[in-house]
Amino acid sequence: MKAVRYTRHGGPEVLTLVERSVPTPGAGEVLVRIHLSGVNPTDTKFRSGVTMAGFSTAGGTVPGQDGAGVVVDTGAGVKLQPGDRVWLWECTWLRCEGTAQEFVVVPESHAVPLPDSAPWELGASLGIPGLTAHRCLTVGDGAPSVLEPGSLAGRTVLVAGGAGAVGHMAIQLAVWAGARVAATVRSPGKAGRALAAGAQLVVNPNDEIDAVSQVRAWAPEGVDTVVEVAPVSNADLNHAVVGYNATIAVYANEASSLALDVRALMVANTRYQFVLVYLVPDAAKAAGVAALRSAVEQGALSVGDGAGLPIRPHALSDMVGAHRAVERGADGKVVLDLRGDTAG
Repeated sequence: MKAVRYTRHGGPEVLTLVERSVPTPGAGEVLVRIHLSGVNPTDTKFRSGVTMAGFSTAGGTVPGQDGAGVVVDTGAGVKLQPGDRVWLWECTWLRCEGTAQEFVVVPESHAVPLPDSAPWELGASLGIPGLTAHRCLTVGDGAPSVLEPGSLAGRTVLVAGGAGAVGHMAIQLAVWAGARVAATVRSPGKAGRALAAGAQLVVNPNDEIDAVSQVRAWAPEGVDTVVEVAPVSNADLNHAVVGYNATIAVYANEASSLALDVRALMVANTRYQFVLVYLVPDAAKAAGVAALRSAVEQGALSVGDGAGLPIRPHALSDMVGAHRAVERGADGKVVLDLRGDTAG
C-alpha cells in the first residue's frame, strides 16, 4: 500500500511517499481503508517539531490525525464490522500510524460510525477541529460538559475566525446546541461563509464600522463564550464584549505573549481557558466524540462551499503540497483524497 511518512523533523520536504505492507489489526483494533485524510495545522507542527518536538520519529511517522473510510478487518472483541463507514480522530497522538496512507489500524474507540447520509468530506473534517470546538464551548461557567440540542440555550457565543475549520465547527455546534452565535472574520469574502455555517452576526474588526458596538448591540449583556484563534489581535475586542463570568477559550496563537488588563478582567470574573485538544481529559474527549456523533446523525454538521467550509483536496502523492497549503493558511479545509489510490 502507499503511505507518506517522515523520519526526521523539518519542512514539508521531509515527507516521503513509500510502499508498505497492509497491517493486521490486533485485539480491540480495526483496519480502515482510508478514503479521505484530514490535514490539520498541528500535523504540520508535529512534523516540523514545533509542537511536541520530543516525540521520536525513529522508524518513521505517518502523519494525519483525522480521516474517513471503511472498516475492512477487525481484531477480537470489537463491535464494528467490515463494511462499516467510520470517521477517525487523534490517530497519531502518542502513536506513529496516521491517516496519510491507504490503510491504517486504530483502536476501535478512535473509529466512529459515519452515517450513509454523511459525505466523506464531513467525516475527514470532524476529528481535531470538532473536538477542539466542543472543548471550547464546554469549559465555561454554566456551560454543559457535553453539547446536545438545547444545552446552550440562552447563551451567546462569539467565534473568532468563523471561516476556519475549528470556527466552522464551533458555529455549527453552538447553533445545534441552541446558542446565539456571532463570528468575526478579517476578510470580506469570508463573511458569507460564517453566515452559511449559521452565524447570526458577522463582524470584521478591520472594517470602519465599530465591531465592539455591533457585538454589544447584538448582545447587550455581553458574550458568554469566545472561541478564540487569535488572542492577541482580538484581545481588545474580546475584553470589550464579554459579559460577567464569561470565558475566552483560546485554541491557537499568533504571538507568544498577551498583555492583560488584570483589574478589568478580574472585576468581570473573566476566565481565559487555553485549549490543546490532545491534552484535555479523556472524559472531555469522550464527551466531544459523543456530541459530534450525535450532531452528524442529526444532520447538524456539514462542509463544502454551500455550508461555508470549502474542501481543498490533494492527492496522497502531493502531501508536500497539502502541508504547504496548510502552513500558508489555506482557504478552506485541506484533505488528502485517497479514493484514486484505493479500490472501492
